Amino acid sequence: MTESGEVRTSASEPIRVLIVDDHELIRRSLALALAAEPDIEVVGEASDGQEAVELANRLMPDIALMDVRMPRQDGIEATKGIKASVPSTRIIMLTVSDEEEDLFEAIKAGATGYLLKDVQINDVPAAVRGVHEGQSLINPAMAAKLITEFQSMSRKESERPPQLPVPRLTDREMEVLRLVAKGMNNREIAKQLFISENTVKNHVRNILDKLQLHSRMEAVVYAVRERMLEIT
Repeated sequence: MTESGEVRTSASEPIRVLIVDDHELIRRSLALALAAEPDIEVVGEASDGQEAVELANRLMPDIALMDVRMPRQDGIEATKGIKASVPSTRIIMLTVSDEEEDLFEAIKAGATGYLLKDVQINDVPAAVRGVHEGQSLINPAMAAKLITEFQSMSRKESERPPQLPVPRLTDREMEVLRLVAKGMNNREIAKQLFISENTVKNHVRNILDKLQLHSRMEAVVYAVRERMLEIT
């Protein structure tokens, strides 16, 4: 599947998931919860970031559930490594950390989702499906913190000269990007703009192609940095 939600595999194929956490009990709990789902397959487990990158290169998972704090290599660095070598893999950070800095660094590294470990284990399969379908998954409390970070970033970036050239987006693509920055999913954006979800997906895909990026949140970070988008 592409980041915009376009399916790259047949509907009959399960979502391939790599679980990355240094605690075996957490890995086992996640694996059991996901194994019970007929449309999800756990293809591997890693106990640190370095092992995660190695396994991702070999297994090509659709989704990686990634802890932030791990030995040898943390989840942020592992996310960067996986997105560089296997850009089709979408990464959901699953962590106890609700620090704004961790959230922002994870998004900049290429993570598509950020869930706290107090999430109900039964909710994880739905999170995996949502991200696989192209949603950016961040719980409301963390989304508010992310927007605060974007606001701070926007103020800082307004003080430096813009870097040219910047790819030009259409007015409609900018509308979509502004709503992505507010934490809206495809369905909410479609309702707001009175267009179909497929049209939203097409706009997101075009935005990512023009900016040569892999995720919706990366596009927001880029747009704020280059002063294409102002978060107020």
